[in-house]
Amino acid sequence: MLNKNLQNTKFDIRFFILCSIFFVVTSPFASCSAPPKLKTQTLTITRFDKSTITLVAEIAKTEEEKEYGFMNRKDIPDGTGMLFVYKKDIHLSFWMKNTPLPLSIAYIDSKGIIRELYDMTPYSLAPIIGQYACRYALEVPQGWFSANNITVNSKIDLSSL
Repeated sequence: MLNKNLQNTKFDIRFFILCSIFFVVTSPFASCSAPPKLKTQTLTITRFDKSTITLVAEIAKTEEEKEYGFMNRKDIPDGTGMLFVYKKDIHLSFWMKNTPLPLSIAYIDSKGIIRELYDMTPYSLAPIIGQYACRYALEVPQGWFSANNITVNSKIDLSSL
């Protein structure tokens, strides 16, 4: 009887150790699920001087797409970004959880007017809270807006969304 209890105890310990190893090995990958596949659209932005520039944006509409954003991306090509689409105007709030690249973000109203521009720090959990109620947010590689003379009051044609 004692020998059988000892065997059960050894089995329980081995099982516990095996489960612990499995948990430790697999847990880092739990948050690394594949990013959702997003549709892209070419956006036309009109600058203050009325000249235009285009940008290819991934369109994030669902909650899952918006939550994932640019997380875990290792590269964002110049001239590309991600447009987050909301159903109504709200005070937007973004952070950089699991986002290794520096980004700039524009908060855009329902008419396509850029109301606010911010630079964001990689991995920062500090929220970037908009002062104005906006319908869209556009993330691009940090510095892209300034390098292309995109400022507050520039207009993005969002009529096809």
